[in-house]
Amino acid sequence: MANNRILLVEDDQNFGDVLRSYLEMHDYDVTLATDGLQGLDSFKKGEFDLCILDVMMPKKDGFTLAREIRERDMETPIIFLTAKTMKDDVLQGFKIGADDYISKPFNSEELLYRIQAILKRSQQKADPKEEIKEFNIGKFHFNYPLRVLSYDQGGSEESKEKLSPKEAQLLRMFAMHMNDILPRSEALTKIWGEDNYFTARSMDVFVTKLRKYLKQDENIEIVNIHGNGFQLLVKAEEEAGS
Repeated sequence: MANNRILLVEDDQNFGDVLRSYLEMHDYDVTLATDGLQGLDSFKKGEFDLCILDVMMPKKDGFTLAREIRERDMETPIIFLTAKTMKDDVLQGFKIGADDYISKPFNSEELLYRIQAILKRSQQKADPKEEIKEFNIGKFHFNYPLRVLSYDQGGSEESKEKLSPKEAQLLRMFAMHMNDILPRSEALTKIWGEDNYFTARSMDVFVTKLRKYLKQDENIEIVNIHGNGFQLLVKAEEEAGS
């Protein structure tokens, strides 16, 4: 089995070299980049199982780099390294799509355990539906990797909407459960990382946004199933016309 590949982006060359050597001792294949621009270039050229990004870097900071990685890839786990411990920075990191956050100075063994836990979660055997990247939803076509929702207006006309990462993740889950109930707790845990009052309110906002995008097709409806979750209902054309 091939070693897990890690992209490490750290502007402190000495610290980066030490951390790379430590991870390589534990059988990881590590690519080290010393600024955000170099990090993005390395990400474009390679395939990685995990990214470890320093937040404070020259040329391109870690948050900006993470956003650009998420534009291309919504699945590869990201861990932020930073000397900052302010709550706002932690929240910003998770909003971008971070999987974990560790403050310097840190215990190397702790980082190792976090890496192992994240890789184990990301590499668990996925539901076959998870492999589906494109969906037809009524008159809409949804390309999940590109986060593009297209509406067929008839003829050669087509309108397109670029979704945010969370909008795309939520619509994908709805599409995978089409005409079935999507449990609220499942969506919150998979997309927001936890099921609580605040994440539930956030999800409601995103459901409202998706309803707005989908309203062009009168045969599509997102129904609130009280006490359980939501249901993306898509009527068949013969059913809609009856």
